[in-house]
Amino acid sequence: MNDQTNRAAGDGTVAALVAAHRSGAANPESTIAACYARIRAHADPAVFITLREEADTLAEAKALAASGTSDRSLYGVPVVVKDNIDVKGLPTTAACPAFGYQATADATCVARLRTAGAIVIGKTNLDQFATGLVGVHTPYGIPRNPFNPALIPGGSSSGSAVAVAAGLVPLALGTDTAGSGRVPAALTNIVGLKPSLGLISNAGVVPACRTVDCVSVLALTVDDAFAALSLLAGLDVADPYSRERPPGHIGAMPNARLGVPKSAQRLFFGDAASQAVYEVALSRLARLGAAIVEIDFEPFYRAARLLYEGPWVAERYLAAR
Repeated sequence: MNDQTNRAAGDGTVAALVAAHRSGAANPESTIAACYARIRAHADPAVFITLREEADTLAEAKALAASGTSDRSLYGVPVVVKDNIDVKGLPTTAACPAFGYQATADATCVARLRTAGAIVIGKTNLDQFATGLVGVHTPYGIPRNPFNPALIPGGSSSGSAVAVAAGLVPLALGTDTAGSGRVPAALTNIVGLKPSLGLISNAGVVPACRTVDCVSVLALTVDDAFAALSLLAGLDVADPYSRERPPGHIGAMPNARLGVPKSAQRLFFGDAASQAVYEVALSRLARLGAAIVEIDFEPFYRAARLLYEGPWVAERYLAAR
């Protein structure tokens, strides 16, 4: 698996797509048409819970091209949004039909994508109420892992990760409370970026565990993910947990030290294949120059138990009532 595998069916990076639109080598309308063609060719109805009518998004793309706003950072870029994040005019279900409602306004993060010129094409599948790391706890089917259908896609942002990994779109929004963005990204060979708490507004997001929820970004490259983060970040008075925090910048990591659990603390639950892959990854990182440092992982396990065995479980339960 490599980055080119992911790009084979898509338009490449966000930067390349925007550049093509601005130069006239492509236009938003043709990009959206190609996006829907790829969705039909991919033929996996479990990726989306709601897919917008192609005619509607083509009309939006045409209007965008006529608006004279090609300087926007995401000019004509098709994006998908996890279905626990509100998109005006579309249902929000959190993968629970009985919970579903029609969103009357965009979530703040969606509104900021639109302002930057992005075109939302649909709402993606997830583990119900964003509770799960596997991507299979949903009544809408299991999104197919593009690399091996026998493998899970990971969750809870399964549909968003698969949409990017399969080359359907170059950028997607997910959420990440305890790995829901990073895990499916890892299992589908893409980039999953979880921002610091409060960096991206959660206004318009169905809470899983509001005090630790984060909107996450899924993309093909680190540069694309960080560019999206820079657009999404910012204080929002509609979210009491929002904070004014500069997103910083991407830079080199000289003399990288990589903390890993002590050997006796690495839990694979009998999965020898995963254990072997983990050891290979550590060896590869060491050859790349990282210093592998074993640390006591028990404090992190204790923190995880707070989420899965402590008060945050009650908070999650109340959020879904």
